[in-house]
Amino acid sequence: MRIIAPTTILHTHRLLPLFFSPLSLQSPGAQKLQFVKILQSRREIGGTSAKRMAWSLEKCDGQSVESATMGAVHPATEDYAHEAIKALRAGQVIAVPTDTLYGFACDACSMEAVHRIYEIKGRKYTSPLAICVGDVHDIQRFAVTDHLPHGLLDSLLPGPVTLVLTRGESSILEKSLNPGLDSIGVRVPDCNFIRAVARGSGSALALTSANLSGQRSSVDVRDFENLWQHCAYIYNDGVLPSGRAGSTVIDLTSVGKYKILRPGSAEEETVAVLQRYDLVEDGNAS
Repeated sequence: MRIIAPTTILHTHRLLPLFFSPLSLQSPGAQKLQFVKILQSRREIGGTSAKRMAWSLEKCDGQSVESATMGAVHPATEDYAHEAIKALRAGQVIAVPTDTLYGFACDACSMEAVHRIYEIKGRKYTSPLAICVGDVHDIQRFAVTDHLPHGLLDSLLPGPVTLVLTRGESSILEKSLNPGLDSIGVRVPDCNFIRAVARGSGSALALTSANLSGQRSSVDVRDFENLWQHCAYIYNDGVLPSGRAGSTVIDLTSVGKYKILRPGSAEEETVAVLQRYDLVEDGNAS
């Protein structure tokens, strides 16, 4: 591995790839992730210090993934979808627009990438991540849907709704994603770019809001500019118009019932659809 001379680093540190050291380094089988610390310049990011680091990544099959400049901003157009898909397949994190907020996304079946999202956000590992898929018919690959009224999913999605469903034994998601939970939040955002990326990835995307944990959500890429350095790419779709409430989160794990877990930006419209399909609110909802 070639280490850049210190005098070069001082002049080019803004162009260097940046990452936190992942927790996956502590687990067996993750020893091929090698991070070379080249700069300890710290700055406060909402109370959290970010260490600037250069990295090289070697896949488990022994083939190297070429490191690239981190934090590049591109328009969220389908012309850039292939670039985003390539980054996801290399185990990287990208920032993407949705129909509600900007989010961090990675391959939901790459535990190293999932760990990076937790570390970028400073998020507790006990807080689950949702997944995003390209189309409504993809949901059945990852969660149980056969107990739902015919047509319900197509009436709710694509849209600003997260549906919490049972994972089931047939789910192709790795068990290590959200361990201890038998349910998973699923999104199909009404956003062409992220849906194209999800389709092209051939997998589900782990998806969470692009911000430090506990801080306000992002409706503009500038809202999380202090975290760009930890993403392979940031895809810009301007200021998102839906406000900072996020998606409406509904638990649909019980037959004939629903629970509102978070009102979000589309509660009224979502409840109207659920009631049209004769679902009733669970009396035990908090």
